[in-house]
Amino acid sequence: MSSRKFGLNLVVFVAIAALFTGIWALYNRPVTAPDWPEQISGFSFSPFRLDQNPQKDQYPTDEQMREDLGLLAKHTDNVRTYSVDGTLGDIPKLAEEFGLRVTLGIWISPDEERNEREIARGIEIANSSRSVVRVVVGNEALFRREVTPKQLMAFIDRVRAQVKVPVTTSEQWHIWEKYPQLANHTDLVAAHILPYWEFIPMEDSTQFVLDRARDLKRIFPKKPLLLSEVGWPSNGRMRGGADATQADQAIYLRTLVNTLNAKGYNYFVIEAFDQPWKASDEGSVGAYWGVFNAARQQKFAFEGPVVAIPQWRVLAIGSVVLAMLALALLLIDGSALRQRGRTFLTFVAFAGGSVLVWIGYDYSQQYSTWFSLTVGLLLGIGAIGVFIVLLTEAHELAEAVWVHKRRRPFNPVIGDSTYRPKVSIHVPCYNEPPEMVKQTLDALAALDYPDFEVLIIDNNTKDPAVWEPVQAYCENVLGPRFRFFHVAPLHGFKGGALNYILPHTAPDAEVVAVIDSDYCVDPNWLKHMVPHFADPKIAVVQSPQDYRDQNGSAFKKLCYAEYKGFFHIGMVTRNDRDAIIQHGTMTMIRRTVMDELKWADWTICEDAELGLRVFEKGYSAAYAYDSFGKGLMPDTFIDYKKQRFRWAYGAIQIMKGHARELFRGKNTELKRGQRYHFVAGWLPWVADGLNIFFTAGALLWSAAMIIVPQRVDPPLLIFAIPPLALFFFKFGKIVFLYQRAVGVNLKDAFCAALAGLALSHTIAKAVLYGFFTTSIPFFRTPKMRSSHGFMVAMAEAREEVFIMLLLWGAAIGIGIVQGFPSNDVKFWVAMLLVQSLPYLAALIMALLSSLPKPPETPEVALAE
Repeated sequence: MSSRKFGLNLVVFVAIAALFTGIWALYNRPVTAPDWPEQISGFSFSPFRLDQNPQKDQYPTDEQMREDLGLLAKHTDNVRTYSVDGTLGDIPKLAEEFGLRVTLGIWISPDEERNEREIARGIEIANSSRSVVRVVVGNEALFRREVTPKQLMAFIDRVRAQVKVPVTTSEQWHIWEKYPQLANHTDLVAAHILPYWEFIPMEDSTQFVLDRARDLKRIFPKKPLLLSEVGWPSNGRMRGGADATQADQAIYLRTLVNTLNAKGYNYFVIEAFDQPWKASDEGSVGAYWGVFNAARQQKFAFEGPVVAIPQWRVLAIGSVVLAMLALALLLIDGSALRQRGRTFLTFVAFAGGSVLVWIGYDYSQQYSTWFSLTVGLLLGIGAIGVFIVLLTEAHELAEAVWVHKRRRPFNPVIGDSTYRPKVSIHVPCYNEPPEMVKQTLDALAALDYPDFEVLIIDNNTKDPAVWEPVQAYCENVLGPRFRFFHVAPLHGFKGGALNYILPHTAPDAEVVAVIDSDYCVDPNWLKHMVPHFADPKIAVVQSPQDYRDQNGSAFKKLCYAEYKGFFHIGMVTRNDRDAIIQHGTMTMIRRTVMDELKWADWTICEDAELGLRVFEKGYSAAYAYDSFGKGLMPDTFIDYKKQRFRWAYGAIQIMKGHARELFRGKNTELKRGQRYHFVAGWLPWVADGLNIFFTAGALLWSAAMIIVPQRVDPPLLIFAIPPLALFFFKFGKIVFLYQRAVGVNLKDAFCAALAGLALSHTIAKAVLYGFFTTSIPFFRTPKMRSSHGFMVAMAEAREEVFIMLLLWGAAIGIGIVQGFPSNDVKFWVAMLLVQSLPYLAALIMALLSSLPKPPETPEVALAE
């Protein structure tokens, strides 16, 4: 690389690094807020630690609570408790050691026996402890509808009659407005005012608290007012404009407590310490209301500017390092890339690295359970997988569009050539329409080449009426150059059939060519392609698959648009590193190599597997951009799916069978570029397979949101961002690349994207089958089938339609049950709808394949 190019690359890297570092800095720009005062009115104090849960009778020890109270005494002289159950009843005694006053809580629930126990013990503690300054009977018991107002007022009256300190109950502010008669039974009004739960943006929340406090003072002018819960969570779901972040918590609380102090209010900040156990009742946000985390560490700075992520500089450096590692791998062999391609890859690497670091940081802020750890591990693996697939997709895009010139241009030989070795053309058949095969053989008979033979091998076709006409046609019409073989039974799929006729190949044939039985070749095919075997390094010469019936129906037009991408984008970039996928038609193999390697009979993609073994032996292959033969596409959606299932399943078979060579480079002459393309080229299919698990998880989570909406929040954005990012990138890549590299218009590019999406579920199933099975029965892709009706088409896409309806039902169910109270719910519903698009595409393709064909048929088109 020249010093000038290196300097330009360095400038681009530094500029993009500065851009993304600037984004980190912009998000974390300092925000001014009042410093935390020396003393606040009070803390709500639940002393449970990470491994403790009152619902499981797991309580803290007195020593642990003593440590907590010692910490709180530095910031306040008041604490509020919620229950006297278990060791919680020891808090007033411990508080005396630090001079703390206690607002004693008596928990009221539907459990009558527990209520009696709580009341009796609460009265005893209030009368015996000097630290208790008031008693609160019940916490949001009316709001939760666990008791009636009459029952609660009776409880309050009992306690007031037996203690000497003021008594009240603690409810949300609107409950006091709804049941003003409560005040007739209390010594003060104790109200919760929590703007977060009411969808109030953080910046408006301080005024909201003041307005509600003013309203309560107006309604109850003769009763003292205690703001018994004020606070903001540091993590969890959004509620309308209310965002649960550490920065918002810091700004709000620092502003609020100073304002309330200045106005002389009594209040309790909820709460002193995070309580992870509350997530089961209040959703994930319930765990994050503490000023200190569950490890008793201060969650935000008490003075100075507030920054969203205090350690953002470390994260920014981490994203730069990750991007550098990704770029180092992508640009190992990037000398052919133009600067625009390098800039694009640098941008993608930084974007992916930054998101990956952000996901890791965001997840690290969550409290972990066995469930969250399991999900987090899967999410982490998935996010890294998405990052890798995203980079490989971006790399293919850059090398398809932004290169100075192709590294290995491969042009057909024009004119005469002295190198004209004999070619043996093999045509495998299985249960194919006789007239279609005759068309293929007629095209071969018309080849403009001096020395070739054609061997037709029909394997396992049971009906003589199918194969005998072809045999007769060879013997009576085409002459001795054409030889027909019918063998049944014959094992080994298509590879077994091709291996069977290898010994029957003419001894002087130097090249073996293979075409499918529906292909009509160009007369110049052999004349233009065979001379490339004059290079002794070349063992395989491949022409692209092409089709002649793309105008046969709307369905086939979409299929044709989708097919072109692989042969005119992926295969072209692969050829630059001598890593093409050999496909089983329009292919030629040097005879000596064919005799050495043979076709594999353990995989249903024997063609691609043979091509890989060719490279493993150190041979080379070459690829022609121009088409020299055209076949027939599947007529129905189910056949289109079967064909792609076979390709994807075979790819996984090959990856498993050659794992040591591909992933470790053991006992092989594969170059790094070849290994990269064989693995990277199939990674998007693997990603489709993993997406099934994401869809299943999304449906289960959505079902929980519908069944128990109060307990299950929408997943955090980090669960949905990776697969959605990959989906939109792949869709955009197809639309962009098909226009730039294939030369189609925007409409055809969208058609290709639609057809590709329709295969996502089929590919996913094939990948999973491939990982968990060793083989499946071979199935051919039928051609020239008759059209079929609407109900048959629906049956062909029944799995996709079922999943699509589940996703739509989940989205509608969430909308009905939860509404759209916040952006995270809207985002999750949008994600479900986006996730349904591949399944909708499958339905569209199935319906298109069921439409009546136009009058012109493939046979007529060929005759013309």
